[in-house]
Amino acid sequence: MDLLLDIRHAISRHARKGLTATALPGLSVLRAPRTTEPVGDVLEPTLVLVAGGVKHTALNGEVYRYGAGDYLVASVDLPVVGNIVAADHDDPFLAVVFRLEPDRIASLLLDTGTTGTTGTTGTTSRRPGAHSPSAFGVGQAPPPLLDAIARLLALLDNPQDVAALSAGIGREILWRLLTGPQGATIRQIGLPDSRLAHLTRSIRWIRDHYDQPLRVADLAAAAAMSPSSFHRHFLTVTSMTPLEYQKHLRLNEARMRLLTGAHEVAEVGHSVGYTSASQFSREYRRMFGAPPSQAVDTSPMRV
Repeated sequence: MDLLLDIRHAISRHARKGLTATALPGLSVLRAPRTTEPVGDVLEPTLVLVAGGVKHTALNGEVYRYGAGDYLVASVDLPVVGNIVAADHDDPFLAVVFRLEPDRIASLLLDTGTTGTTGTTGTTSRRPGAHSPSAFGVGQAPPPLLDAIARLLALLDNPQDVAALSAGIGREILWRLLTGPQGATIRQIGLPDSRLAHLTRSIRWIRDHYDQPLRVADLAAAAAMSPSSFHRHFLTVTSMTPLEYQKHLRLNEARMRLLTGAHEVAEVGHSVGYTSASQFSREYRRMFGAPPSQAVDTSPMRV
């Protein structure tokens, strides 16, 4: 049985163009019939399994490539830039998006008594000899994970089975992740006193106040860490410093506003927290490969 083919067919049956929420809580499916330009986004704690096409996701300048049969895991909110690089009408980009919820992970850890163990199977890679940030990983999905995801999607065609089976299959997916190469990070999502949980509070503050001045000492205090320890662990988890994290949030938000065609460049730069127009243009060009004025000129909202 070709599990990936079953997953492709299920996504095709239930996905409209773009991201489609399903009847199963926390589960969405994605179908894109063409390639896309790089777009900034914040990747929340999620499992993404690709069933067709290829996508690139850049995290602080490091580009990850994943295609059919690969999966991506993020355990904290991460500002990324992503674009679909292989897709067309006959072979669209297809993916399953499964939200990683702390309460469900915590319950599984308690029930299985595995709060202190680590993942033991599978492989992840970014490039030979490199290590993925602990909050982000890409790898090839093992058959047991594919099998569980295929059975979860099959419930969409059998709604009478959802109440009896969906929770159990969802726990099985989490278990496959916990016992896989990203297990240590997934585990920390469910531990309220873990270092990841403490960092998440500070990360959420930066997300909610990205346009305001950032004081690392205050963020460290919120995470119950010294400034030096906070800086070190923040870099390990997200692959960027707090200031770099804030910069990526600002630039991603700026690009989204510019692409709507509703704002001028100087106005957008100021609205996301930049006091220097030249610094905004310079950092925007460095991230997206073109000046912000080009986004305005090519916006579909412009006549």
